[in-house]
Amino acid sequence: MTRLLLRADASPSIGAGHVSRMVAYAERAVARGWEVVFSGRVDNAEWLAARFGELSVPVVPSVPFEGFDAVVVDHYGLGEVREEVNAAGALLVSIEDDVFGRRAADLVVDCAFEPGPRPDDGSGELLRGVRYAPLREAVVQAREKRSERRSDGERPRVTVVLGGGAEWAETVSALLRALRDTRLPFEADVLVRGEPAVPEPLSGQEFRVAPPGPGLLGLLVETDLAISAAGVTLLELCCLGVPTAVVRLVPNQDAGYRAALGLGLAAGLGSADALDGHATETLRGLMSDPSARNGLSATSMALVDGRGVDRVLDRLEKTRVTG
Repeated sequence: MTRLLLRADASPSIGAGHVSRMVAYAERAVARGWEVVFSGRVDNAEWLAARFGELSVPVVPSVPFEGFDAVVVDHYGLGEVREEVNAAGALLVSIEDDVFGRRAADLVVDCAFEPGPRPDDGSGELLRGVRYAPLREAVVQAREKRSERRSDGERPRVTVVLGGGAEWAETVSALLRALRDTRLPFEADVLVRGEPAVPEPLSGQEFRVAPPGPGLLGLLVETDLAISAAGVTLLELCCLGVPTAVVRLVPNQDAGYRAALGLGLAAGLGSADALDGHATETLRGLMSDPSARNGLSATSMALVDGRGVDRVLDRLEKTRVTG
């Protein structure tokens, strides 16, 4: 039996994206009959990490590499670990987002929309592009449900989901003001930690604020427009085919933000620290034009199919056999 160690962390500042990706790896590895262990912190991602328990995957603060056949690392803060992992008898799979989390590995995975040039650091095989994007089984199932969805209602349903922690409450408040200032009717579900300042809605507008949780995908199945950051959640939205307006929260999202706009996968709202009238105009255009939303949906669904983890694990199995 193949033994797989998953290494990642979540926190209010890191966000939950790394743990979300590890859940996807755990699901597909367990489906293959592998023994899986997760090592790391799950603060701010408890609802995602609950899936490990459902899969009978132990969650431990730390564990040595010895005894595992492969180690998957998804972490910006860890340095070079290939030598240590290989010395323990395991292969290293490293997940990176452009230069963030970059390290030498036996298999390197970068699921960016348009990965940039990568210097040769002695790594083995490079698996690059969104065909390798790790998406949870629940996302793939929700994709199927959404494909059966009926046409939009009278008021567009908007979901605001940035991920991360309470430090983004101010950005959420700015986005809600931009929504209100469209002066169009809508129903908005706002999933955020902390307490953002919610503007007084105009006639026909409604804000519902709640922390993120396991009901997110159910909301997204019925969503006409999502407002999200250009991180892991954006890949999930693309797989679902949810028309999305994206905001760039942090520097490591810059490449993904620009690529998503360039490929026609999302509409851009700008940087979190410089939201202005452009965001309002962009939202107004999307909310009032179903054809624009449908165009984003079709393009994104065609590019992100939800089978990325299986492609990576297939390559890992071949590398183990030939290596």
